[in-house]
Amino acid sequence: MTITAAEPLIVPDASDAQSPDAAPDSAWRRVFASRRIVISGSVLGLILLACLVSLPWTYFDHPPVTRIFYDRQDASLSKIEPTFRNAWLWFGTDLQGRSLLGRCLLGGAISLAVGAAAAAISVLLGVTVGLVAGYRGGWVDAVLMRLVDILYGLPYILIVILFQVAFQSSRAGSVVVLFVAIGLVSWLTMARVVRGQVLSLRAQPFIEACRASGLTEWRIFTRHLLPNLVGPIIVYATLTVPQAILQESFLSFLGIGIQKPLPSWGSLASDGLLPALNPIVSRWWLLLFPCALLAATLLSLNFLGDGLRDAFDPKRQHANV
Repeated sequence: MTITAAEPLIVPDASDAQSPDAAPDSAWRRVFASRRIVISGSVLGLILLACLVSLPWTYFDHPPVTRIFYDRQDASLSKIEPTFRNAWLWFGTDLQGRSLLGRCLLGGAISLAVGAAAAAISVLLGVTVGLVAGYRGGWVDAVLMRLVDILYGLPYILIVILFQVAFQSSRAGSVVVLFVAIGLVSWLTMARVVRGQVLSLRAQPFIEACRASGLTEWRIFTRHLLPNLVGPIIVYATLTVPQAILQESFLSFLGIGIQKPLPSWGSLASDGLLPALNPIVSRWWLLLFPCALLAATLLSLNFLGDGLRDAFDPKRQHANV
């Protein structure tokens, strides 16, 4: 009987173990390696930068330094076609002789602000309701989800219109009410997504270990659940912004959104529709530039959201595209 030496026990190096931050780091590497995210983010960043940098000249009148103040009228400059003669005439002028460039830039700032504020409200409400419903379960989950189902069945555009009619009192007030109204009808999908993620995470061993160690629910929420929800929250928040901008543009197009003379891309498209479609004298620029900026922003946001969804989901085949 021969006795063979036992094989040496191989102890894995601690450096070989995957750290908890490895997955997020890998996701962010995929974010910066995605051509869709880089290109759409660059286009969106340029539009946002132009709108924000121009605010001192488009929203605040400093005569005679600027001619792109959003409400400066000059009948002698009415309906001038786009020209590179002067910077404030790059987009031409409208029927009142106002610079369309200035109105498009200020309208972009307002439309983007509505989208960002509505997305922030949607994330706050959706994450809170989804976390509580998914983690507590039972009758709490049933009540909150039935509330979400009821709100899903209501015509959300009608709710926004009722908010606008009931609470708007001034120009600034109409913008704030629009923030809140669109945000209050945009959180339902976020709540369902977060609830589904929490239900899957609640059954994981590390959550059971947190409960067994006596951690409070607040600490479990903030230190263990939320970090694992960053990816889905970012993706759906990015996709909520274009939805909110489109809703604001639709309401402004109907005349019940941003109060005039404050511009938004939707109200500018509405103002330019009939003059641009005049069969005798075409004033195409009044409709082209607001719609082009709106379309470029919405496409960039949608491509950005799709790219982030792919980057934060390593199982998707096109995550590195």
